[in-house]
Amino acid sequence: MLVVQNYPDSGLGQIEPILIEAGHTIDVRHAYNGDTLPADDSGHEALIVLGGEQNALADGDYPYFPDLLDLIRAFGDKDKAVLGICLGSQLVARAYGGENILDRPMEFGWHEVRLTEQGQSDPVLSAAGSAFPIFHWHRDTFSLPEGAIHMAVSDMTAHQAYRIGRATYGTQFHFEADTKLVVEWSETLSDMIAEFDSKWATELPVNLRQSGVVADKAGAALARAWTDLIDSNR
Repeated sequence: MLVVQNYPDSGLGQIEPILIEAGHTIDVRHAYNGDTLPADDSGHEALIVLGGEQNALADGDYPYFPDLLDLIRAFGDKDKAVLGICLGSQLVARAYGGENILDRPMEFGWHEVRLTEQGQSDPVLSAAGSAFPIFHWHRDTFSLPEGAIHMAVSDMTAHQAYRIGRATYGTQFHFEADTKLVVEWSETLSDMIAEFDSKWATELPVNLRQSGVVADKAGAALARAWTDLIDSNR
């Protein structure tokens, strides 16, 4: 399992123990910190591209992005499972011809995601139910690549999840971010968060109780369903 991490604090979260439980070996490349990417998909059965503060067009500051786009297509075109989360979903969309749309209003915190009719029949997205709270942290979004199946929306963002082919998925929302990870982000990135949400720290305990536990269950269900998709193609 190849994992491309794009930012220091944006790891696998609750997806990691689920992958390990299913018997997967995880090869994490901290590409933002100079780790090299594999030349192709050989030697890895699936690909996860994680989130980050940067935008999906920042090739000048992150010169590995073009190679990552090639790698995404290499996995997807061979019907190997691909998962892009937040920035990762924007990069997957870019790899397949979608337009990256930058600097929109911030969508942050736990908010409801609702599945489209296609999403409700999808083997991965439907595992969490037709609507569920989940964690968000983004400004940018994307247009859907040609042929992509639109699977989820939120009040602020039309394209919250999509699938290309059998097993290439993008989720704008952070289903890897369980309450443990959100609390860590809230502590280590408190100054950044305070710039756009001055009440976050004081309201966090209530939000954890009201939405965090339910979101954790939804995110874990999605992670297990995506992991099952990998295993079904072995």
